[in-house]
Amino acid sequence: MRPSGRAIDQMRPVSLELDVARHAEGSCLVRFGDTHVLCTATVEERVPPFLRNTGKGWVTAEYGMLPRSTNTRTPREAARGKQSGRTLEIQRLIGRSLRAVTETDAMGERQVIVDCDVLQADGGTRTASITGAYVALHRALQKLVAAGELPRLPLREPVAAVSCGLIQGTPVLDLDYAEDSTAEADANFVLAASGGIVEIQVTAEQTPIGVEQFEAMRALARAGIAELVALQRQVLGLA
Repeated sequence: MRPSGRAIDQMRPVSLELDVARHAEGSCLVRFGDTHVLCTATVEERVPPFLRNTGKGWVTAEYGMLPRSTNTRTPREAARGKQSGRTLEIQRLIGRSLRAVTETDAMGERQVIVDCDVLQADGGTRTASITGAYVALHRALQKLVAAGELPRLPLREPVAAVSCGLIQGTPVLDLDYAEDSTAEADANFVLAASGGIVEIQVTAEQTPIGVEQFEAMRALARAGIAELVALQRQVLGLA
């Protein structure tokens, strides 16, 4: 039924490669099948103006797609002079997802900027970005702890994300582009390791989604994110 031949509850091959960017405080190359995203975390000893003199830190994100990450060349947004609405939406989602599991009160007045650059796109770039961004953030904060600049790691738990959709009425896990472009509905689930909901984005492309269909997608997402969190913990040496 699925173009890839995968079972409905089967994710694409996922890998997380640490420390791939020499100069970044934290970095991770995340692969969800043929979707590849480079996530780099930069620590800055300053915060946005609204947080100055509060003692609190900040975590934010930026997202972008390289021109030939897709089948045809996508012009650089810098050349157009502004970011697209899609780009802004995705980078805000990544930032919210990371802040949901970060104790910013325990960071001191510094911020971490996580850049997510899509090297190759085949569906699910935002979910891959969130999953890899957490790993890059963890590595950057871990280095601050090792250097004695933070007394402890200011992270509550991992966060990861995965997509689900309806293909011929059947809920499936982790859509690639061939599925995403023809799905009757698609959803992005961002969950904390404990199962808590950070954000759910659901869109019906044809007819409204039934409650049972939504619950089936949520169950698939929970299982998929459990796999992703286990991999995050493994590569970070927390398993």
